[in-house]
Amino acid sequence: MLILGVESSCDETAAAILEDGRLLRANVINSQIAVHAEYGGVVPELASRHHLLNIYPVVQEALHQAEVSLDDIDALAVTQGPGLIGSLLVGLSFVKALALVRGLPFTGVDHLSGHISAVFLGDRQPDYPFVALVASGGHSSIFQVSGPLDYRLLGCSRDDAAGEAFDKVAKLLGLSYPGGPAVAERAAEGDGRAIKFPRAWLEADSLDFSFSGLKTSVVNFVNQCRMKNKPIPIADICASFQEAVVEVLVEKTVMAAKRQGIKHLTAAGGVASNQRLREVLSRRCREEGMELFLTPAEFCTDNAAMIALAGWYRLQNGETSGNDLDVYSRSSLWT
Repeated sequence: MLILGVESSCDETAAAILEDGRLLRANVINSQIAVHAEYGGVVPELASRHHLLNIYPVVQEALHQAEVSLDDIDALAVTQGPGLIGSLLVGLSFVKALALVRGLPFTGVDHLSGHISAVFLGDRQPDYPFVALVASGGHSSIFQVSGPLDYRLLGCSRDDAAGEAFDKVAKLLGLSYPGGPAVAERAAEGDGRAIKFPRAWLEADSLDFSFSGLKTSVVNFVNQCRMKNKPIPIADICASFQEAVVEVLVEKTVMAAKRQGIKHLTAAGGVASNQRLREVLSRRCREEGMELFLTPAEFCTDNAAMIALAGWYRLQNGETSGNDLDVYSRSSLWT
């Protein structure tokens, strides 16, 4: 079975061709980083407009790379949410029209389930059940995954997600967009122990995340430097901030696995491509006798390959969508 997957939840227009849930024939991503860079973040209306411009050529390029035509496609999968409503509507409307004209089945996919599934696009794959950390610009969540369609939410963001905090700190420090790679690059030059930024552990038994207080602490530190006419130690700020985020993400994920008695862990989402997070999580898993399966970096950020795979699982389970399917801004996995 050949599945065409489409992703347009934020600022990447992406299409992928997946064969039988295993062989990735094409994976095309058109990024809008240059469009939004001058604003220091994604502008929803601009994102929607560029999806409209990009979606047809991106799908055409995916078909070209896979050396197939629409006649060869058996089914379609598309991100239904969460994300920017206008952006999501572009992808969903395109897939609905294609399904109607071609008489193809299609299914809506939750973006977070795509991130969770992405680990299976790599060479090393976990056994069920496993604990999955999903950390990106809009989401910081921990799930127990007992099967391809069996997710149980263990913890999630109460305010700023980890990636959102990275972007805001980068903008505060005058670094480039997107903030995650920019902060990580400067952090490599700094001392992660130089500034004692807080860790929000919340209640003793909580697996939820909160990064707004950490972001505020960075703002206060920078303002104090300015008031005292002191140089702003950007590298040390980045390193110390990154260390605080990584420590909380890692310790809560490990805590979740220990609490559930699960030995296999995964990490996905844009923040999961952060090298420091990957190093610390790998070390902690070794210390705890757990096995870590890291999503390949190329599948951590938004892509359509993960949507095609998550869609394949749904289609194999007989879960197809109708023309009344609508988008949503909040993940159905958070309920």
